[in-house]
Amino acid sequence: MIANFFKRLTEAPKDSLQGEDARLALCALLVRIARADAHYSDAETAQIDRVLVGRYGLSPFEATALRREGEEVEETAPDTVRFTRAIKDAVPHDERIGVIEALWQIVLADGARDAEEDSIVRLASNLLGINDRDSALARQRVTARS
Repeated sequence: MIANFFKRLTEAPKDSLQGEDARLALCALLVRIARADAHYSDAETAQIDRVLVGRYGLSPFEATALRREGEEVEETAPDTVRFTRAIKDAVPHDERIGVIEALWQIVLADGARDAEEDSIVRLASNLLGINDRDSALARQRVTARS
């Protein structure tokens, strides 16, 4: 299953990824950020589930199942670029700021920012075509809602 997912990510023509692949790519990216500081907390897993429920209209059970699948994918993924490429191909540019906000929600879920987490958000933002200023504004909006 995971091998097929990576094959679709690397071989699919642009704009041909199915919505489920893009969901899984975002989920795996959220997990990657949560694990970046070597402390994958309950607060972060709960926040990932909330993001998935809110973004995709999933039930809590479905969100947890998707997160667990994303955890498996993240463990075997060699790099972050594959996830961001899938998201970039599936999400229109004007909606990608919502992806960056989701990333910041995970970074801030445990109450502490880490340099590794910040680095992944910066990389993902850049790969998604979101500049540092817009990413910082997204972080401020997430912080204000918390």
